[in-house]
Amino acid sequence: MAERNLTFKEMCAKFDVTPRTLRYYEYIELLSPVKEGRTRLYTPREVARMTLVLRGRRFGFGLEEIRQWLEIYHDQGTEAQMKAWVELADRQLDVLRKQYAELAEAIRDLQKLRDDVATRQD
Repeated sequence: MAERNLTFKEMCAKFDVTPRTLRYYEYIELLSPVKEGRTRLYTPREVARMTLVLRGRRFGFGLEEIRQWLEIYHDQGTEAQMKAWVELADRQLDVLRKQYAELAEAIRDLQKLRDDVATRQD
């Protein structure tokens, strides 16, 4: 069964994004809906791209970084895109691990300070 195109409103609802966000993603060329007059229709390709964009944002990638990565598929194909993905993921994993360590340290410091203050109140 072929997937049908989604309207602008359906796309916003499906991904729980605002119309402003969806329009912005189009403006920066992350998405390219089919336009019939003033109506925008999102093909299964655009739905897949939106899924990748939101996943990339969740992992901490910038929108320009995501856009460039998506363009690799168009310009060079799947193999080049997957190679670039591994490089991007390795770099982002390093960033996230550093943030995780910093956050763990902040939690330890805050817990100790909280415990010290709570002990003084007893």
